[in-house]
Amino acid sequence: MGKTKLALLVTVLFSGIGALGDFLKLASTREQPLRAGWFYLGFGLYASTAFGWVFVMKHLKLATISVVYSISMVLLLTGAGVLLFRESLNHYELVGLLLAVTSLVLLMRFA
Repeated sequence: MGKTKLALLVTVLFSGIGALGDFLKLASTREQPLRAGWFYLGFGLYASTAFGWVFVMKHLKLATISVVYSISMVLLLTGAGVLLFRESLNHYELVGLLLAVTSLVLLMRFA
């Protein structure tokens, strides 16, 4: 696997870690969110990606990273909201999600 493909894979992986890092949502429901264990778990997950971003940024343009990361985050966070937090999506949100992903795909084409 080439370094560019690996960097793309790492970017998607970091999106997944970022989505998992949204345990911060659970911390936000607590009376003292900064003292909740969920806060420290989310913080640790986000912080753990810092070293890998240096590798990714060495091998990809920032425009490419931002598009791949954005698409991954939009899809993963929406999935987490629906599956883990039992949030529902109305028709407008589904259309918005489709348009957001479409716009990011178009950006990736020119990045």
